[in-house]
Amino acid sequence: MESSTPASYMPPMPAERQPVLEPSRGARKPHSRRKWSVGVSLALVTLLGAMTGAVVVARAGDRVNVLAVAKDVQAGQTITDQDVKSVSFAEDPGLSPIPSSRRASVVGQRAAVDLRQGSLLTQSQLRRGGGLGDDKQLVGVEVKKGFAPGNGSLAKGDEVLAVILDSPQGDDGGSASGSGGKMPQSGDPEQIEATVDSVGRVDATGTFLVNLIVDPAEGPRLSAMAAAKRLTLVRQPLSGGGR
Repeated sequence: MESSTPASYMPPMPAERQPVLEPSRGARKPHSRRKWSVGVSLALVTLLGAMTGAVVVARAGDRVNVLAVAKDVQAGQTITDQDVKSVSFAEDPGLSPIPSSRRASVVGQRAAVDLRQGSLLTQSQLRRGGGLGDDKQLVGVEVKKGFAPGNGSLAKGDEVLAVILDSPQGDDGGSASGSGGKMPQSGDPEQIEATVDSVGRVDATGTFLVNLIVDPAEGPRLSAMAAAKRLTLVRQPLSGGGR
């Protein structure tokens, strides 16, 4: 009987191990660039925000107090303390409003143009009223209907003649051409050349105020005749220096 010799046991050969591959360093480069870009962007945003804040603070620090119009003022009217107010204003090289520190000097001046509520006040919108230091005087003349052109015929800048009457306006219920407010009986009537500064509204009695600009030599006389109501106004031809 044949004896069988057991086959020798051969352990299985271990599977060949796969080499462990190290991650490529080059694969990380895009990620690194993105991370760097994000960091730079954040830094720029932070810097921009800081600069914007600095500009805002700087501008806030450059604000000054200036004068503004508190209520509407018509051209020719005298500026009162109630007509102006102080407001905070961010300085602008293109604008030159009057500083609030000059408020006292503005009061008493006259509006050269119509002033609208809320607008900033500039020196070009003002002119000094009649009085010391001026080469002209301002006289208010109160006239009745029939003793001056009506229906809006008189306006700022018109040249007029203030004609002196022998008697007051409207004596005996008349007019400049009637029994009241008589013209001189002989010779040319006395007259004073003037320029209209402003014209007031007609009241219930038909009377209105006309502010006239005259030479200083004529101011006192014109004022006296106006107080005595011995004046009538005649507008000069427009081609002769009026509107």
